[in-house]
Amino acid sequence: MSRTWKQLGHTEALSGLYFKAARKRRISGTTLPSEGLRSTLAVDAKQLDAYCKLCHFGDERRLPATFPHVMAFALQLQLLTRPGFPFPLLGLVHVGNTIRVLRPLGGVSQLQFSVWVENLQPHEKGATFDLLTEAADGLGLIWAESSRMLCRGVTLEGDVVPVEDAEAPVLSELTRWYADSDIGRRYARVCGDYNPIHLSGVSARLFGFPQAIAHGMWNEAMAVAALRGHLPVSGYEVAVEFHKPVRLPSEVILECSAVADQGRLRLYGHGGIEHMVGGWKVI
Repeated sequence: MSRTWKQLGHTEALSGLYFKAARKRRISGTTLPSEGLRSTLAVDAKQLDAYCKLCHFGDERRLPATFPHVMAFALQLQLLTRPGFPFPLLGLVHVGNTIRVLRPLGGVSQLQFSVWVENLQPHEKGATFDLLTEAADGLGLIWAESSRMLCRGVTLEGDVVPVEDAEAPVLSELTRWYADSDIGRRYARVCGDYNPIHLSGVSARLFGFPQAIAHGMWNEAMAVAALRGHLPVSGYEVAVEFHKPVRLPSEVILECSAVADQGRLRLYGHGGIEHMVGGWKVI
């Protein structure tokens, strides 16, 4: 596919993007748009400070590995709510996320972001595609993310590719934390992600969830914060798959393998409910 780009001077306000998302409720096709979006976005120092506190990164001198996702969130939403995008935003499920930190994220005041979609594939519950985001500074690419998104109800030709189970490593508890009942609202206030399934039991039930659930990217950020003693400054990748959602409130436990150039992680709740699995590796 030949990709074209639209350069934006700024991103649209989140309020308007959510209004667009609320208006589209039906699948309108099975072809992903070939045009991506680009925009230069500045680091908001107050947002960064609030994010570091919320996700337990402490007083970071570098951007946390998950923070460029927050910076690019409005640009991602703008792409997913454009007229040519075939799937309703409110029907999408974030099933996997991979972040690559290619160079140190210190001394960053702004980044040039590029977002696009590709790799539409059949899935047993519908179809998946990749939402890709890259960030560059004056020296070139510094950070990249691939978010795997599921849209239920889409029918595509072709066979579903089976997922191979990785060999289970020996894991031990690294830390645990309590996801309280208002963490979805607190994350939304800092990051702008006001998906109703995270905000309250009442709004979550409108979308088929018995109670509010934690943001997957908050779980990933908390795990990356806990792992920062295991990870280098740059030249690494963290990849996770989101399984059962974390219902609020609840306690979760993060396990990981021994410190090495690569390792595995697992986030689960009491009773062994598996919420997130993945790992990290030096690249």
